[in-house]
Amino acid sequence: MKFTFKKLVLLCAITLFSGFVLQTTAQNKRADDAARHANSAAKTFDEIMKIKDKGIPQSLLDKAEAVAVFPDVKKAGFIVGGKGGNGVISRRVKGGWTEPAFYHIGGGSFGLQAGVESTDLVLLIMNNDGVNNLLKDKFEIGGEAGVAAGPVGRDTAASTDATLQAGILSYSRSKGAFAGVALKGSAITPDNDLNEAFYGKKAKDLLTESSPAKLASMPPQVQVFPRTLSGYSVK
Repeated sequence: MKFTFKKLVLLCAITLFSGFVLQTTAQNKRADDAARHANSAAKTFDEIMKIKDKGIPQSLLDKAEAVAVFPDVKKAGFIVGGKGGNGVISRRVKGGWTEPAFYHIGGGSFGLQAGVESTDLVLLIMNNDGVNNLLKDKFEIGGEAGVAAGPVGRDTAASTDATLQAGILSYSRSKGAFAGVALKGSAITPDNDLNEAFYGKKAKDLLTESSPAKLASMPPQVQVFPRTLSGYSVK
């Protein structure tokens, strides 16, 4: 009986330890995924903003209420086809930007060069209506909000026209070429499995944050994205 009891205790200890290991492994994977998405988005945005005389106009970035970056969006088919990718969205708050919320993009089509299999997408959300659309469980670009191919370079007149006509300005980079791109039918949905696992919050909660940005209070794995945005535009 004594031997059986010891075996039971040992079995329980092994089970508890195995559960702890599995939980720790899952948490580490979520942290790795969060860091990978944030770093990739920050790197993509930084590279685009450094494109001399052909990047996103500073005047538009300074007016944007939120910025979405979807690096390496996969495309299937020829010119028109399906696509899908992951990215992050941060909203402007006093003194900086919110923690990046994790999102998916998929469906629809967009014009690219023949043979291009992936592209980097950047969206400038120019007003509160555009931000509110992102708070939905699924937001179809072009279906419920004005979307326009964003102007590039330093053309102030073009920037003004685009801002007046659209709530969202869209850009793409493929094979090194950067330009505004017309998106239609693309659905943006929150990756709340990752948001809740990593932050304990849904994307909606993250993007409705209105307090001044405090990088020090953000998880260190994702600080790079709001820090990068602040390096180019902060109020």
